[in-house]
Amino acid sequence: MKVNANTMRAGHVLEHNGKLYVVQKTAIVQPGKGGAFIQIEAKDIRSGTKIIERFRTQETVERARLDEHEMTFLFADGDAYTFMDKESFEQVTISKDIIGDQAVFLQDGMEVTVQTHEGSPLGVELPAKVTLLITEADPVVKGQTASSSYKPAKLENGVSILVPPHVEAGTRVVVDTASGEYIERAKD
Repeated sequence: MKVNANTMRAGHVLEHNGKLYVVQKTAIVQPGKGGAFIQIEAKDIRSGTKIIERFRTQETVERARLDEHEMTFLFADGDAYTFMDKESFEQVTISKDIIGDQAVFLQDGMEVTVQTHEGSPLGVELPAKVTLLITEADPVVKGQTASSSYKPAKLENGVSILVPPHVEAGTRVVVDTASGEYIERAKD
């Protein structure tokens, strides 16, 4: 579908020169002379190469139409992750490079949204938060509040995060899947 270039935002998928690009940054530039234009930094979905394109603000661009499917995460086999469509029960295998760094937060039975274009998966959207168990946490050192009020801890999936001093090993915590940061203690 055609949209004005100045409405493009980070995360939108753009169809340009026969390729699909995911927009990473946008900026409206107003030079001293002439009209304003929008500059888009985008990444080719297939090859991973980055481009910087400039469009006049009133110019139209082709925004790719993506289909979203509600799926359940089943299991991982190396860098291949298998999901099942909740309606058709069809299984789809998606590589780790499509999922990205969030793959470490996938849990068996987790409900996710898989975005596809013409049948091929382009991305996986995880829930915003996930609850995990802390397996290791440094002990609290009295009087250490002068420097940092957070200490390192290791989650059950092997990811290291920073948690407040009162959180100990064996505690369930809520973690932001986008940033990988501690949010709060889980309410049991």
